[in-house]
Amino acid sequence: MRQIIDKALVSSQVVDIFDAAGIKKPDISILSEEFLADIRGMEHKNIALETMKKLLNDEIKTRAKKNLVQSKSLMEMLECSIKRYHNKAITSVEVLEEIIKIAKEIQKMDQLPKDLGLTDYEYAFYTAVADNNSAKELMQKDKLRELAINLTEQVRNNTSIDWTIKETVKAKLKVAIRRTLRKFGYPPDMEKLATVSILKQAELMADDLTK
Repeated sequence: MRQIIDKALVSSQVVDIFDAAGIKKPDISILSEEFLADIRGMEHKNIALETMKKLLNDEIKTRAKKNLVQSKSLMEMLECSIKRYHNKAITSVEVLEEIIKIAKEIQKMDQLPKDLGLTDYEYAFYTAVADNNSAKELMQKDKLRELAINLTEQVRNNTSIDWTIKETVKAKLKVAIRRTLRKFGYPPDMEKLATVSILKQAELMADDLTK
């Protein structure tokens, strides 16, 4: 990786260092302590920053289908750090450390579904219904977990191959989601936002759920 970056520095062309390294699909698992030490030790901090920014940006985008709410939160964190850097609120060294911190946070997030005893599908809906403080305070973790499992089953039962283009199927699913939220005592003032979030997540997962 270091040789590829050095080559990119002297090249007159725009070089995608991950393509050049043969990494076709960004994988957050490459962020070993050795890799991060190399990034921190690079003389050209702007290149180190662009390297990490591209890695995280691509990684977050690939995770959107798996967990929309989580990906949106991560992207906002990344964009906020980059914006602060461009506004000269923080230095290149500081923004690099912030981005590395976000990368490590992503790695920790992969353990959360296992800690809750949920599948990736169930955890995606868990984050959708737990994405507000009133729901967390009113329902607590165990009830939100049960709700997420129930929602996954409702979505699976009401999802057809072409549901994303059939308004009648989508309307039926919407009713099922709202009924489930009310059954579990979900905060009424947050029901609409939660329903929209769940529907968006279900649409992203439609292909997998219909297999």
